[in-house]
Order: sequence, then C-alpha cells, then structure tokens
Amino acid sequence: MQLIQKLTNQKFARSAAGLMNAVCWLLIALLALCTVLSFMGRQTFILHTDEETFENAICAEEDHVPYARFMTVGTGDDIHVWTNSEGRIDLTVQLSLALMYAIHTVPLMLAFWFLSRVFSNVREDRIFTEQNASYLLYYGLFQIFVAVCVPLLRLLICRLVSFIPGNHMEISTGQNMLNTLFPGIAFLVAAYIIHYGVNLQDEVDHTL
Repeated sequence: MQLIQKLTNQKFARSAAGLMNAVCWLLIALLALCTVLSFMGRQTFILHTDEETFENAICAEEDHVPYARFMTVGTGDDIHVWTNSEGRIDLTVQLSLALMYAIHTVPLMLAFWFLSRVFSNVREDRIFTEQNASYLLYYGLFQIFVAVCVPLLRLLICRLVSFIPGNHMEISTGQNMLNTLFPGIAFLVAAYIIHYGVNLQDEVDHTL
C-alpha cells in the first residue's frame, strides 16, 4: 500500500508525465527518421533474383550482402520482392516499399503526439478534462488503425503492384496485430472513464 501511495503521489506523477512526454517526442523523431530512411531505400526485405535469394536486401545497394551496412529499417513483416526481367528492382516496387512503411509510421507519430499532449496536461495538473479524454480516444483509434487497417493496406499495395507487368511482391503480415489492438482498445476504455468522470463532476457542480 505504501508503494502504491508513493507511485501515485502528485510529485512523482508530474515528474513521470514530464519524462514520458519527452519519450513521446523522441519516438516521433525516431519514427520520422526511419520513414526518411525507408524512402532513401534503406528498408530491408527478402530479394529473389534468378541466381540467389538475399534475406536482408535493400534498394540502396546493389551488393545485397549486409556485412558493413549502416542504418537500415524493417517493417517486422516478411516482404518478398522479385527482380524484373533486367535483374533490377523496379521503381514502382521501391516506392511501394516506402509507402508500406509510411502507412505504419505516420499514424504512430500522430498517436504519440496525442499521447504527449496527455502527459503535458498531467504535468500541469490538468487531468480530468475533456481534452485528455479526446486525446486518449484519438491515441486508441490510431493504434487500432495500425493493428487492423495497416496489414490490410499492405496486402492491397502488394496486390496492386503485382498487377503491373514485370513486378512481383508478396508479404506476410499481421503477426503482431493483437499486441497493438488490445492496448488501443484499453485506451478507448480509459478515454470513456475520463469522459464519464468529467461529466459526473459537471453534474455535481451544477447540483451544488
């Protein structure tokens, strides 16, 4: 009980909120950097050529052996890419790889921005407010979007690219869907709790 009281006191909560606000902005910056690296062709995938298969190939290098590679990013999915008739990776495939990465990172950056606003408000002792309820709601919705919609959009992109003659991509995705879906739902519930508490407090204030 004493440990719980220490962890929930105002001073500790404000310090923790300030730290988490900084962490949110650090994550946003990291996701932005990773997105730029993806568009620079430094996203890893499984490349199939006529002669060989490379497990961690990237578009920015013709030599796909990762012995001295610096700063690469990955989606966490198994993405398979086949070279065209000239033995090269088509520009359409390269842009599709970057797009598949961006549709994951951009919603996450927005989600962390909304979460940072909550921590900023808590640090300033603005806790039970409609603003915080809205921010938590948006954070949860973006997390659910990443969990449910992003895998479907990646499958759609792969399918559309494969319709173009000479291009062939395949993806295995959705493995970590539940790890993101459940926290997203939990934040929706938290948003409802704060919204309910704010309305309840308004009713009490008006009654008095």
